Amino acid sequence: MNKRWTIDKIRDFVEKNSDSTLLSTEYHGFSQKLQFKCACGSTFEKSFTKFKNNNQRKCDACQPPKASR
Repeated sequence: MNKRWTIDKIRDFVEKNSDSTLLSTEYHGFSQKLQFKCACGSTFEKSFTKFKNNNQRKCDACQPPKASR
């Protein structure tokens, strides 16, 4: 069964699984980029899928993107 994510469920997930804060107030689907605030104070955008599944839970300065090989 597919889990339906709502903005409240996403906010709860972010609070429990990262040092970042969710700034977005609406969620329209998995491809939408959401606005987050990193623990360092920087804001960044990621889709919730990348945030959740790929452990991309910080800004690019704190967690630089992996170099593609």
